[in-house]
Amino acid sequence: MLAPQSTGQGVYAARVTTTGVDHDVLEAGGLRLEVSGPVATVTLDRPRTRNSQTPATWEALRAVGEQLDPAVRVVVVTGAGDTFSSGLDRSMLAPDAEGRSPLLRQLDTPGPALGERIAGWQQGFTWLRRPDIVSVAAVRGAAVGAGFQLALACDLRVLADDARFSMREPALGLVPDLTGTKPLVELVGYSRALEICATTRWVQADEAREIGLATAVVPPAELEDTVADLVAALTAPVHGAVSETKALLQSAGTLDLDGQRRAEREAQVRRLRELA
Repeated sequence: MLAPQSTGQGVYAARVTTTGVDHDVLEAGGLRLEVSGPVATVTLDRPRTRNSQTPATWEALRAVGEQLDPAVRVVVVTGAGDTFSSGLDRSMLAPDAEGRSPLLRQLDTPGPALGERIAGWQQGFTWLRRPDIVSVAAVRGAAVGAGFQLALACDLRVLADDARFSMREPALGLVPDLTGTKPLVELVGYSRALEICATTRWVQADEAREIGLATAVVPPAELEDTVADLVAALTAPVHGAVSETKALLQSAGTLDLDGQRRAEREAQVRRLRELA
């Protein structure tokens, strides 16, 4: 059982929009940001293009992370309509009169500046792993490429049973560069991650649950209330204890036993001093 019984109102009920992020930045990126108390909801809001993404989307995501209300403890990421995200907007691949697509025109960026630009886009995803928040992807329908990577950037993934993932970048001659490769390997292992990326095949919801990509899989009609229950459970404990625990779990895969023991001791000392 994920969490206490739902109130039936859903995670999106009774919201108050209290965001300081520039409205024009959000609109250009196709995002909607709503904050209610300790919960922020980021919605990919371009249903006509199945919530496709552009560099403006990634810049808007970065702005959300940089300007997030410090009172927020849980961030829910979802998509408007029946699709989480169809990935890179196809207009980015369409050639212009000179035969060059907007994506290829990025090559006009000189020297290391192109890598720096990509690093900025990546920041639109990495903030979702910060220890001070817990991030939840609520996924219905397709999550392709950048959409798959956005779901992977979140700590937890609750899926409708019609959800499906595909890492399509290799089919376009590209690589996944929005920080999705590390969490994918951590969740499913190197061999399975390679097979998923190299074949660009679909991973359906049932398989996602079996291989560890999904925290839960529910009927589409139950997705909203299931996420609401999970959010309620995540915001119930003492916030400092949750953030310290998240940081410990993140370090567990890289520190040796002595290093992790030390990290646990130091975290517990901080908690005891705060409680005192």
